Amino acid sequence: MGKVVAEITISLDGFAAGPNPTLEEPLGQGGDKLHEWAYPLKSFREPHGLPGGETGPDDDLLAESVRATGAVVMGRRMFSGGAGPWEDDANANGWWGDEPPFHKPVFVLTHHARKPLVLEGTTFTFVTDGLGSAIDDARAAAAEQDVLVAGGAETIDQGMNARLVDELQLHIAPVLLGSGTRLFDGVTPELPRFEVAQVLESPLATHIHYRVVK
Repeated sequence: MGKVVAEITISLDGFAAGPNPTLEEPLGQGGDKLHEWAYPLKSFREPHGLPGGETGPDDDLLAESVRATGAVVMGRRMFSGGAGPWEDDANANGWWGDEPPFHKPVFVLTHHARKPLVLEGTTFTFVTDGLGSAIDDARAAAAEQDVLVAGGAETIDQGMNARLVDELQLHIAPVLLGSGTRLFDGVTPELPRFEVAQVLESPLATHIHYRVVK
């Protein structure tokens, strides 16, 4: 059975998104700078249907994450930015258009029931009975591959609190956001103990791979 891996990019001051997110700026003010390390990479561009891209250690790391992942779990706000009934969500089909970059099953946490959304190469299943259930469904879909908890920060915090995460991949971008949504703000003091498994430095990010010590 694969692992449950939480993966997210944060700023130097710990924010996974900037302040005041909107449909035009889903990561909030300045939040797009967090992912500048990934945008040029071949392993980012290829799933998005973009040509070319850089290779090297950063790309190797991202490519390995993509290769190892069999299913994805995300929160409602990461999927669409919304929170209420789906009929009131201006972005109800997500951020990625008709051809999302995942190409594997995605399970979305929500309080509002909805039939699965089938798009080109990706099926989004909406789970209303909590993160544990979403991870169980994702494990079944992933078979022997890993389950990726892709965010946002609140969903990863839930996974930490419930002891559902086996590994944590942090990409730390050399930017300061000052405010926004901070990773680990919702984590209880009984946070699991981690050990460092790998560190990779590059000009645009420091990548730290942690394992939870059982």
